[in-house]
Amino acid sequence: MVSMRKKTILVACGTGIATSTVVTEKILEAAKKENLDVNIIQCKVSEIKSYAEDADFIVTTTILKDSFGKKSINALPLITGIGEEQVLKEIIEEIKK
Repeated sequence: MVSMRKKTILVACGTGIATSTVVTEKILEAAKKENLDVNIIQCKVSEIKSYAEDADFIVTTTILKDSFGKKSINALPLITGIGEEQVLKEIIEEIKK
C-alpha cells in the first residue's frame, strides 16, 4: 500500500479565530472518518500570504482576492450548514489527491 503524504490545509477566516475554528473541527472530523491524517494551519485571511507556501490548499470562509497559486475552497457552507456535505466531500477529495 502506498502511503500518502500528509496534506497541509490552510484554514482562514477574517479574525483567524471564530469561524476558522468551526471549519477546522469539521475538516478534522471528516478526515478522521476517512482515516486521513492532515495538518491544519489556522490564520487570518490577511496572513494567508505568509503561510500559503507551506499549504497544499486553502479553505476560507471569505472571498479571496488571491489564492497564491493554491486551490481555494469556500467553506462558508460549513458555517451556514447549507451545502456542507458537498464542501466536505470536495475537501476530502483534495486531501486524497
